Amino acid sequence: MIAKDAKIVLTGAAGLVGQNLLVELEAQGYSNLVAIDKHEYNLGILRELHPRVRAIHADVAECGEWESSFEGAACVVQLHAQITGKQPEIFVRNNIDATRVVLDVVKRHGVPYLVHISSSVVNSVANDDYTNTKKAQEKLVVESGIRHCVLRPTLMFGWFDPKHLGWLSRFMAKTPVFPIPGDGKYMRQPLYERDFCRCIARCIQMQPDGAVYDVCGDTRIDYVDIIRAIKRVKRLRTLIVHIPYSLFHFLLRIYALFSGKPPFTADQLKALSAGDEFHGVDTRATFGVTQTPFEEAVRESYCDPRYAAIVLKR
Repeated sequence: MIAKDAKIVLTGAAGLVGQNLLVELEAQGYSNLVAIDKHEYNLGILRELHPRVRAIHADVAECGEWESSFEGAACVVQLHAQITGKQPEIFVRNNIDATRVVLDVVKRHGVPYLVHISSSVVNSVANDDYTNTKKAQEKLVVESGIRHCVLRPTLMFGWFDPKHLGWLSRFMAKTPVFPIPGDGKYMRQPLYERDFCRCIARCIQMQPDGAVYDVCGDTRIDYVDIIRAIKRVKRLRTLIVHIPYSLFHFLLRIYALFSGKPPFTADQLKALSAGDEFHGVDTRATFGVTQTPFEEAVRESYCDPRYAAIVLKR
């Protein structure tokens, strides 16, 4: 069992999981938290929301002064990841190269435990830069010799989300017509970020050695029904319109030509329609976490007066 004043270091802490995890850890009484991230804007949000957390602006793919913050740490939570992008090199740099550096620092400073956040895509039929580099990243952790556990979440949603359901929610509020590819019956298992963070907190506390957990949303729901749920909780009048899959794919490719960081890519559309079904652990039995009902979680995510209006940058 880890003490509530033990030092916990989070890499990639200013991203979606990290921001939500800090809310949860502080609520549980953890008081010695170190947050490392290279995204200056998002780190600014973190500093404002969590003034008691030691925030370090650094790129963990490069050696630097940030390494000294691992001294005396009881646990490292490895969150850094490249999720979207148009160049393969950035996935390699941020998912593989950065992980090699962090694992070396963990070993050098004798940090006794690592929680690694992987992804359900390592079990996916998808073949893209994100999937392939996340598989390689997880392999590095498993073969590192460091005491660790691995969590593989499915598609997540929640506070602060600049992509995925968060972006779709904001887009829907701005447009009178919302396009759906094909019939929209692509089964998803969205995982509420706050529920997932409670699972991470349990792993920090109990430190299972070598365990690998597939963590899925309890609700199996079609993409089109996700959109309808968002429309209901936000009380929008947006018209949902179905367009042919091929046309939707073409429009995404055109959009990517004019956007350096497209919120939704053609590769992600392929992954959406790949037909994956993930089988995860019982979060209540494994972590003591009863998942929030889907529509209630959507309402908390996009209507909460404290955090719903705060959006990270990609």
